[in-house]
Amino acid sequence: MFEKNYKKTDEAVWQGRTDSETNYDAFRWHQCVNIIDLKSLDLVAYTGKLGFAFIGFCCDEGVRLNRGRIGAAKGPQSIRNELAKLPCNFLQEVKLFDAGDIFCEDCTLLESQDILSKAIERVLSLNLFPIVLGGGHEVAFGNYMGILNYLSQKSKKPNIGIVNFDAHFDLRPYTQGGSSGTMFRQIADICSYRELKYSYMCIGVQKHSNTIDLFKTADRLGAKYMLAKDIIDGDDCEVINKIDDFIKLKDYIYITICSDVFSTAFAPGVSASQPLGLDPERVLKFVKYILKSNKVVSFDIAEVSPRFDQDDITANLAAILIFSVVNTLCEINGLSI
Repeated sequence: MFEKNYKKTDEAVWQGRTDSETNYDAFRWHQCVNIIDLKSLDLVAYTGKLGFAFIGFCCDEGVRLNRGRIGAAKGPQSIRNELAKLPCNFLQEVKLFDAGDIFCEDCTLLESQDILSKAIERVLSLNLFPIVLGGGHEVAFGNYMGILNYLSQKSKKPNIGIVNFDAHFDLRPYTQGGSSGTMFRQIADICSYRELKYSYMCIGVQKHSNTIDLFKTADRLGAKYMLAKDIIDGDDCEVINKIDDFIKLKDYIYITICSDVFSTAFAPGVSASQPLGLDPERVLKFVKYILKSNKVVSFDIAEVSPRFDQDDITANLAAILIFSVVNTLCEINGLSI
């Protein structure tokens, strides 16, 4: 299943300050994470109330092919370093697992995305919620395909909505192969081939970062989108109403965040910097609202690039967003302290 380019996480990765080894109220995430090997045939489905699995996508080949600034392949490790420090704000019955890393070495981008899709499918079959640490935003194609393949075992035509927080549509043509700018066009074509409804919403689109042709492509495909300037100048209720109109018609939601949706003041370490991006606190409000629909089946954050980061600001932001995803789902399930 994972013959190559998958590696189990070393336990030494998860380390940090320890205030107590017995008082759970003083625990941090590094004390709670369990390492699992997706190659193991002995894994059994998690039977607890709520479990999460982190998967690193150590790949930025799509960014390179898209002529972006490479460096996001090292994002998963940087994000894990920040996650390790977080406090456990949930009951002990909530479990955190690290399900290893996917690499793009001596293989094509599509092959690495296929390995990720198999990892996502395996994690979902284990009754765990996947949280993927990018990596380039090409992570979205692998994550979506894993979700689709898993849900297709339950329904012939799963009704999946994609909510992408991003400055870019990522709807470019891919006649020369996929990249970090083509995923949602690839997904649209797969939906057409499988006779599935294509449901895509992009939040935070920048006019200066997308061609007229991309706007026309979004309209032709029936994609929903909100411009960054309209979010910045508008009010939260208007944005939430549009999100609500989108997600209420879906059975499942996949949330993906490209870190370049945020202003460089908050996220300097990204593949494509965005001086006029969104404020993370507002984005977090929208993410929490979507999570409370109880329809979200997977989450990823992409394009954290340590080589361009300053004092790990971007990695820390990614960790806080993941912290909020975990805690919101714990609150929904009555598992918060």
